[in-house]
Amino acid sequence: MRIHLTVRHGELDPEDRMLAEQRLEKMSRFARDIQEAHVTVSQEKFRFVAEIALRLRGRELTSREEADVARVALERAADRVEQQLRRLKERRLERRRGDRARTADRFESPPQADESPGMPREAAGDEE
Repeated sequence: MRIHLTVRHGELDPEDRMLAEQRLEKMSRFARDIQEAHVTVSQEKFRFVAEIALRLRGRELTSREEADVARVALERAADRVEQQLRRLKERRLERRRGDRARTADRFESPPQADESPGMPREAAGDEE
């Protein structure tokens, strides 16, 4: 995964840069197909705006947060993108699980026409 970091109208501490890179590296456990991450931090008077854009195969996730401190803005934006990645991973897993459930349903045999499900044979009225 390639990580691009852009800072506009100010400077970013080296610790904040490392924090952003570490948080983005951890996100690869939710989706292996992250191709590129672009982090933009801009300073407008006394507030910082952090924007994270992740490019996956066939999809793009973005989040934008603002705070009084750059580190807080980066943390909030990373949390939001992580939530989006978790939802995406859950949707992908659910789609695969759904295929397995449908396949299992095909192999189960339906109840016979002369038997009512849940009722014993004697109670169903089949007296000989």
